[in-house]
Amino acid sequence: MLRHICAALLIGLAVCANAGQAPSPRLYNFSPVNQQSLHVSAGFWNPILAYVSAKSGVELNLKLGRTSADTTAHVLAQEVDFAFTNHLFSPERSKLGWRVFGRRDAPPIRAQIVTTADSPVKTLAELVNEDVAFPGPEAFVAYKITYAHLLDSGVPVKVVFGGNMDGAFGQLFSGTVKAVGANSQLVDGYAQREKKQFRVLWNSGPFYDLALMASPRVPEADLQAVAKAFFGMHRDPEGRVILERARELIGAPAPVTFVPATETDYQNYRQFYRTAPPQLR
Repeated sequence: MLRHICAALLIGLAVCANAGQAPSPRLYNFSPVNQQSLHVSAGFWNPILAYVSAKSGVELNLKLGRTSADTTAHVLAQEVDFAFTNHLFSPERSKLGWRVFGRRDAPPIRAQIVTTADSPVKTLAELVNEDVAFPGPEAFVAYKITYAHLLDSGVPVKVVFGGNMDGAFGQLFSGTVKAVGANSQLVDGYAQREKKQFRVLWNSGPFYDLALMASPRVPEADLQAVAKAFFGMHRDPEGRVILERARELIGAPAPVTFVPATETDYQNYRQFYRTAPPQLR
């Protein structure tokens, strides 16, 4: 009997002690679309997420799949609650209730079909039945927009997926494919980082950069804390250093900063799905 009483007292003391401690911060997985290689993507995001976690009190853990399609599969499987993506604007995925709250402050991006600067290919018509690389089947700007344009233009090509944008560029410069469906921001970054030159065969209209998004499971207080940390990062000396290192890593021409955004900024993404070829919806 005495032993049971002592055990109960010890449990009670432990509960009281824990009650006096601050609750552990909620841990959320954060998945950005794989735009560069896994090494570069991790090097870009891990310091940013460490900063945001420290400033917001909300722990964000980087979760990357092997390819951009794998990363989006984690998001769709509800293994993730924050994302940096443009893969959630189709009618079916819009039903999941993810909320846009921010974006990277950068000039609008464009879908491009590019080849090497010294390639004999000078027009899209020369790509008929040739191998053309794309990052992956989920890449909205670099695959869906560019491939839709090729289909609309009557230019059938053999689709090759590189896993991410760097992988597709690697296939182009190794001579494996004749051209690449790409994102203009990543074309410029790769050219700067790898000292390569491209010829642009086609440009789309403008689109905003990928969106910072939160799942409906994230409480409003946590979302606001994370958003505040992202948006204030470039005004904090510590944050500016991290963002400058991130810029240098990806070869971005301008400072990396994050700003508020809304669903309205992404209406042309949703418009694409209303008229897209069935296989790309």
